[in-house]
Amino acid sequence: MSDPQNPVAEPAYKDRTFRSPAGIAGGVLLLALGAWLGTDAAIRGEGRTPWLALAGLLFAVPLVVAFTVRPAVYANDDRLRIRNPFRTITLPWASIATLRSGYSNEVLTNVGAKFQLWAIPVSLRGRKKAARRQSQAAASGDPTTGGRRFLDPTAPPTRASGDQSMDELRDLSEQRADAESAQGEPVVRWAYEIVVPCVVGAVLLAVLLAVG
Repeated sequence: MSDPQNPVAEPAYKDRTFRSPAGIAGGVLLLALGAWLGTDAAIRGEGRTPWLALAGLLFAVPLVVAFTVRPAVYANDDRLRIRNPFRTITLPWASIATLRSGYSNEVLTNVGAKFQLWAIPVSLRGRKKAARRQSQAAASGDPTTGGRRFLDPTAPPTRASGDQSMDELRDLSEQRADAESAQGEPVVRWAYEIVVPCVVGAVLLAVLLAVG
Protein backbone atom coordinates (compact mmCIF):
# COMPACT_ATOMS: atom_id res chain seq x y z
CA MET A 1 0.00 0.00 0.00
CA SER A 2 1.45 3.35 -1.00
CA ASP A 3 2.00 6.19 1.40
CA PRO A 4 -0.49 9.01 0.63
CA GLN A 5 2.17 11.49 1.60
CA ASN A 6 4.66 9.86 -0.77
CA PRO A 7 2.78 8.06 -3.58
CA VAL A 8 5.97 7.01 -5.36
CA ALA A 9 8.15 4.69 -3.30
CA GLU A 10 11.82 5.54 -3.67
CA PRO A 11 15.01 4.23 -2.07
CA ALA A 12 16.65 6.22 0.69
CA TYR A 13 18.93 7.63 -1.96
CA LYS A 14 19.54 7.03 -5.61
CA ASP A 15 22.35 4.88 -6.89
CA ARG A 16 25.83 6.18 -6.30
CA THR A 17 27.65 5.90 -9.59
CA PHE A 18 31.38 5.23 -9.95
CA ARG A 19 33.03 5.56 -13.36
CA SER A 20 36.45 6.33 -14.82
CA PRO A 21 36.46 9.79 -16.48
CA ALA A 22 39.84 9.05 -18.09
CA GLY A 23 38.54 5.78 -19.55
CA ILE A 24 35.43 7.45 -20.95
CA ALA A 25 37.44 10.29 -22.48
CA GLY A 26 39.86 7.84 -24.08
CA GLY A 27 37.00 5.77 -25.43
CA VAL A 28 35.26 8.75 -26.98
CA LEU A 29 38.49 9.76 -28.72
CA LEU A 30 39.03 6.23 -30.04
CA LEU A 31 35.45 6.02 -31.28
CA ALA A 32 35.73 9.36 -33.04
CA LEU A 33 39.00 8.33 -34.70
CA GLY A 34 37.60 4.95 -35.72
CA ALA A 35 34.42 6.50 -37.13
CA TRP A 36 36.46 8.98 -39.17
CA LEU A 37 38.87 6.39 -40.60
CA GLY A 38 36.21 3.74 -41.11
CA THR A 39 33.75 6.08 -42.81
CA ASP A 40 36.47 7.43 -45.08
CA ALA A 41 37.51 3.90 -46.08
CA ALA A 42 33.90 2.82 -46.64
CA ILE A 43 33.13 5.81 -48.87
CA ARG A 44 36.38 6.19 -50.78
CA GLY A 45 37.72 2.67 -50.71
CA GLU A 46 37.70 0.38 -53.70
CA GLY A 47 37.07 -3.34 -54.11
CA ARG A 48 36.74 -5.12 -50.77
CA THR A 49 38.02 -2.15 -48.77
CA PRO A 50 34.57 -0.73 -47.86
CA TRP A 51 33.40 -4.15 -46.67
CA LEU A 52 36.56 -4.68 -44.65
CA ALA A 53 36.12 -1.24 -43.10
CA LEU A 54 32.51 -1.95 -42.13
CA ALA A 55 33.38 -5.37 -40.71
CA GLY A 56 36.29 -3.85 -38.82
CA LEU A 57 34.03 -1.19 -37.31
CA LEU A 58 31.45 -3.81 -36.35
CA PHE A 59 34.19 -5.73 -34.56
CA ALA A 60 36.15 -2.86 -33.01
CA VAL A 61 33.46 -0.41 -31.91
CA PRO A 62 31.80 -2.80 -29.41
CA LEU A 63 35.22 -3.66 -27.97
CA VAL A 64 36.13 0.00 -27.48
CA VAL A 65 32.76 0.70 -25.88
CA ALA A 66 33.08 -2.39 -23.67
CA PHE A 67 36.43 -1.45 -22.18
CA THR A 68 36.08 2.35 -21.97
CA VAL A 69 32.55 3.75 -21.97
CA ARG A 70 30.53 0.83 -20.61
CA PRO A 71 32.22 0.04 -17.25
CA ALA A 72 30.35 1.47 -14.26
CA VAL A 73 29.58 0.58 -10.67
CA TYR A 74 26.23 1.42 -9.08
CA ALA A 75 25.53 1.14 -5.37
CA ASN A 76 22.40 1.74 -3.32
CA ASP A 77 20.93 0.53 -0.02
CA ASP A 78 20.15 -2.93 -1.35
CA ARG A 79 22.82 -4.01 -3.75
CA LEU A 80 26.01 -3.42 -5.72
CA ARG A 81 25.67 -3.55 -9.51
CA ILE A 82 28.87 -3.93 -11.53
CA ARG A 83 28.81 -3.23 -15.24
CA ASN A 84 31.99 -4.78 -16.63
CA PRO A 85 33.01 -5.03 -20.31
CA PHE A 86 31.08 -8.21 -21.08
CA ARG A 87 28.92 -8.86 -18.02
CA THR A 88 26.65 -7.12 -15.56
CA ILE A 89 26.83 -8.50 -12.01
CA THR A 90 24.20 -7.69 -9.41
CA LEU A 91 25.27 -8.45 -5.83
CA PRO A 92 22.98 -7.93 -2.83
CA TRP A 93 25.10 -6.62 0.01
CA ALA A 94 24.52 -9.79 2.06
CA SER A 95 26.17 -11.89 -0.68
CA ILE A 96 29.45 -9.95 -0.51
CA ALA A 97 32.29 -11.30 1.61
CA THR A 98 34.77 -8.49 1.04
CA LEU A 99 35.91 -5.72 -1.27
CA ARG A 100 39.66 -5.65 -1.69
CA SER A 101 42.23 -3.48 -3.41
CA GLY A 102 45.59 -4.55 -4.76
CA TYR A 103 46.75 -4.11 -8.31
CA SER A 104 43.04 -4.14 -9.18
CA ASN A 105 39.83 -3.51 -7.24
CA GLU A 106 37.78 -6.65 -6.70
CA VAL A 107 34.71 -7.93 -4.88
CA LEU A 108 34.53 -11.46 -3.46
CA THR A 109 31.23 -13.18 -2.75
CA ASN A 110 30.41 -15.54 0.10
CA VAL A 111 30.70 -18.53 -2.24
CA GLY A 112 34.17 -17.55 -3.45
CA ALA A 113 33.32 -15.92 -6.78
CA LYS A 114 35.52 -12.95 -7.69
CA PHE A 115 34.61 -10.00 -9.89
CA GLN A 116 36.83 -7.12 -10.92
CA LEU A 117 35.55 -3.54 -10.75
CA TRP A 118 36.63 -2.22 -14.14
CA ALA A 119 35.05 1.18 -13.50
CA ILE A 120 37.27 1.82 -10.46
CA PRO A 121 40.82 1.37 -11.74
CA VAL A 122 43.82 1.28 -9.44
CA SER A 123 46.33 4.08 -9.96
CA LEU A 124 49.70 3.31 -8.40
CA ARG A 125 50.80 6.81 -9.34
CA GLY A 126 47.76 8.23 -7.57
CA ARG A 127 48.57 6.20 -4.48
CA LYS A 128 52.12 7.53 -4.45
CA LYS A 129 50.85 11.10 -4.73
CA ALA A 130 48.35 10.49 -1.94
CA ALA A 131 51.06 8.98 0.28
CA ARG A 132 53.28 11.97 -0.41
CA ARG A 133 50.48 14.39 0.55
CA GLN A 134 49.87 12.37 3.71
CA SER A 135 53.55 12.62 4.63
CA GLN A 136 53.52 16.35 4.02
CA ALA A 137 50.39 16.75 6.16
CA ALA A 138 52.01 14.74 8.96
CA ALA A 139 55.17 16.82 8.75
CA SER A 140 53.11 20.00 9.06
CA GLY A 141 51.48 18.71 12.24
CA ASP A 142 48.13 17.69 10.72
CA PRO A 143 48.36 13.97 9.85
CA THR A 144 44.59 13.42 9.63
CA THR A 145 42.85 13.80 6.32
CA GLY A 146 39.56 14.76 7.86
CA GLY A 147 40.93 17.61 9.93
CA ARG A 148 42.88 18.99 7.02
CA ARG A 149 39.86 18.99 4.69
CA PHE A 150 37.57 20.39 7.39
CA LEU A 151 39.81 23.42 7.74
CA ASP A 152 40.31 23.72 3.99
CA PRO A 153 37.68 21.95 1.84
CA THR A 154 39.73 22.71 -1.28
CA ALA A 155 42.74 20.78 0.03
CA PRO A 156 43.48 17.63 -2.00
CA PRO A 157 42.47 14.34 -0.33
CA THR A 158 45.23 12.16 1.06
CA ARG A 159 43.77 9.02 -0.53
CA ALA A 160 43.79 8.09 -4.20
CA SER A 161 40.37 8.52 -5.80
CA GLY A 162 39.97 4.80 -6.51
CA ASP A 163 40.80 3.93 -2.90
CA GLN A 164 38.29 6.52 -1.67
CA SER A 165 35.60 4.93 -3.83
CA MET A 166 36.43 1.49 -2.44
CA ASP A 167 36.27 2.87 1.12
CA GLU A 168 32.75 4.16 0.40
CA LEU A 169 31.66 0.78 -0.95
CA ARG A 170 33.14 -1.08 2.04
CA ASP A 171 31.34 1.22 4.47
CA LEU A 172 28.06 0.73 2.63
CA SER A 173 28.57 -3.04 2.53
CA GLU A 174 29.18 -3.20 6.28
CA GLN A 175 26.21 -0.99 7.08
CA ARG A 176 23.69 -2.77 4.85
CA ALA A 177 24.79 -6.44 4.94
CA ASP A 178 22.17 -7.38 7.57
CA ALA A 179 19.31 -5.38 6.08
CA GLU A 180 16.31 -7.45 5.00
CA SER A 181 16.15 -5.73 1.60
CA ALA A 182 19.84 -6.48 0.96
CA GLN A 183 19.49 -10.27 1.04
CA GLY A 184 19.65 -12.51 -2.03
CA GLU A 185 21.94 -14.29 -4.45
CA PRO A 186 24.29 -12.84 -7.08
CA VAL A 187 22.91 -12.47 -10.60
CA VAL A 188 25.23 -12.42 -13.62
CA ARG A 189 24.03 -11.36 -17.08
CA TRP A 190 26.11 -11.41 -20.24
CA ALA A 191 26.18 -8.17 -22.26
CA TYR A 192 24.88 -9.66 -25.52
CA GLU A 193 24.57 -6.16 -26.97
CA ILE A 194 28.38 -6.09 -26.88
CA VAL A 195 29.22 -9.73 -27.51
CA VAL A 196 26.95 -10.38 -30.51
CA PRO A 197 28.08 -7.53 -32.82
CA CYS A 198 31.69 -8.16 -31.88
CA VAL A 199 31.44 -11.84 -32.81
CA VAL A 200 29.58 -11.03 -36.05
CA GLY A 201 32.24 -8.48 -36.98
CA ALA A 202 35.03 -10.97 -36.26
CA VAL A 203 33.35 -13.64 -38.40
CA LEU A 204 32.84 -11.20 -41.29
CA LEU A 205 36.48 -10.11 -41.10
CA ALA A 206 37.67 -13.71 -41.12
CA VAL A 207 35.47 -14.56 -44.13
CA LEU A 208 36.54 -11.49 -46.09
CA LEU A 209 40.21 -12.14 -45.42
CA ALA A 210 39.85 -15.84 -46.22
CA VAL A 211 38.20 -15.29 -49.60
CA GLY A 212 40.50 -12.45 -50.52
